[in-house]
Amino acid sequence: MRRIIHFTVLCLAVVAVNACRPEEVISTEDIPTAGVRFIHAVPDTGAMDMRPVDIVENSTFYNVTFRATALMFYKNARAGSRHFKVFRSDTIAAVASTVVWDTTYTLEAGHRYTFILWGFSRPGSSPAMKLDIIDDNPADPGTGVALRLVNAGAGLGALDGKQYSATGAPGATPDWPNVAALSASAYVAAPVGSIKYNVTPAGGGAALFTDATALAGTPATVLLDATPGTTVAGSAVSGFVFPRSVVSSQATAPTNFTTPGIIFLWDRRPPRPAGL
Repeated sequence: MRRIIHFTVLCLAVVAVNACRPEEVISTEDIPTAGVRFIHAVPDTGAMDMRPVDIVENSTFYNVTFRATALMFYKNARAGSRHFKVFRSDTIAAVASTVVWDTTYTLEAGHRYTFILWGFSRPGSSPAMKLDIIDDNPADPGTGVALRLVNAGAGLGALDGKQYSATGAPGATPDWPNVAALSASAYVAAPVGSIKYNVTPAGGGAALFTDATALAGTPATVLLDATPGTTVAGSAVSGFVFPRSVVSSQATAPTNFTTPGIIFLWDRRPPRPAGL
């Protein structure tokens, strides 16, 4: 019995000593990051991969096809000088190792970037394929939203764009006049609400497609952040105009796009409202 009492006292002493120790703090690296997304807007070639080749991280985009919408979201990438390559996407190793574009770019922490491959890949076609990097960081639109038009339409020429309330009609003057091929307009301010885009050749003419309603978004809740869109104050949205697929090219698979079209993406997430 005495031994049991001694053993119990010893255990209590050990517990007391451990309880008096300060909690151990394990430091982890606070890695500054930027957001990157990859858009394939080349209308005469097949799927592409884009990935960093300097460090291993989850900022890789695999098997992105022309005008694809499945992978058009930002991924975190370490900020600083970074090395990215674009490859042909294929199950055949010799094809998959073909480098389409090689670039080094300095990512600024907290910024978001669009890596967009556009132009024509076939020799002699104009404009020629290239990779551009767009800094997607508009000023805070406050109680409104910021809107932009990106002309990714190789072969479409310059474009005029108008934004207007979905319950109204396009105005007489373009909000984004003469947006050159393979370029992005400046942002314009607009009140929150359901908004449509009207896109025509520069100087006027028939719309390239039926006026499209921009990304609407959803407000924040107690449990969820807002989904950015034109109905959520503080958001920024871009409309990317794409050309049709080139006939008899790999860009016709898996979907043959016979007319130009537009895809809407968010560029700025609104802050969470106070109290939520």
